[in-house]
Amino acid sequence: MHDVLRPLLAIGGTITLTVVIGWMIDRALRAADARHPDTRLWGLLRRCQLPLQVLFASVGTQVAYDLFDLELRRGDVMRSLLALVAIASTAWLTIRAAGAVAENYLARYEARTHDLARVRQFRTQLTMLRRVITSVLAVVAAAVTILVLFPDLRTLGTSMLASAGVIGIIAGVAAQSMLSNLFAGLQIAFGDSVKIGDTVVVDGEWGTVEEMSLAFLTVRIWDDRRLTMPVSYFNNRPYENWSRGGNEITGTVFLHLDHTAPVSELRKHLGEFLEGRADWDGRHWDLVVTDTTPTTIQVRAAISAADASDAWSVRCAVREELVAWLRDNHPYALPRINTSPAAAPPEPA
Repeated sequence: MHDVLRPLLAIGGTITLTVVIGWMIDRALRAADARHPDTRLWGLLRRCQLPLQVLFASVGTQVAYDLFDLELRRGDVMRSLLALVAIASTAWLTIRAAGAVAENYLARYEARTHDLARVRQFRTQLTMLRRVITSVLAVVAAAVTILVLFPDLRTLGTSMLASAGVIGIIAGVAAQSMLSNLFAGLQIAFGDSVKIGDTVVVDGEWGTVEEMSLAFLTVRIWDDRRLTMPVSYFNNRPYENWSRGGNEITGTVFLHLDHTAPVSELRKHLGEFLEGRADWDGRHWDLVVTDTTPTTIQVRAAISAADASDAWSVRCAVREELVAWLRDNHPYALPRINTSPAAAPPEPA
């Protein structure tokens, strides 16, 4: 009985102490967050409570093994498992802490910067860096775990160094697509060609860049569908970025009207209609005849807007208003099919 109760009390006491320490740290972080409302760091660091408790529990249990001379069946397996948990929780804790610091720095940057393009660029770069750091930490943690838990593999690794060049070439060819996407993602993040929050047109679909990873980029289309594409696409093919150089955009509306359409009155009505629109940014507008055919003329209305969403709404509103105004006031100006015979040419004198 003593051999059973002693390990249970030692391990149970270690876990209980770990929970209490984690609770005290969380209370301290909550108090620090209340005392410093100007920063989000202390509140964000509370996300580290779970990996910190797991780390304390694994390390504390290993210390209890040596301190109380615990001898359990398959104790070597238990020690290896605790070491694995400690390595994984350390990587987990580092990722959570780095994420908290990055989010706090981003929030402070957004508070003191009014340039939304710079903020989106910084958010994109920060997101890519976090993903790279997470991937590197995962690889390092896996390597350390193998070396610590399986020391016999060190000799195997030494014998494989002679063929490392050949293996590297084979792996490089096999992972060519993955590596190209990785470097393309880093190039996009720091090359400022496309950022999270940018409005883009890709493969005829208009949407907003919602998420960016090391391999894929997600575009939220206007109807809430998600278009997922490899990031290498944006380095190899042309695409439209409506947010490049600013969010302002000019929307156009085309109408096909009869030759008798009162263009000057239509232009005047358009200006009066735009004065009461919140989605028109007030920069400029115009209405001109851009083309003519034997039966109709083409009229183009150009309206500036603050962003792509406002441009879409003001285009739809202008198209509906102009057609309705012509229908109610000048119905003869709408296009029609002529069924009357052509006028006879004048007789020669």
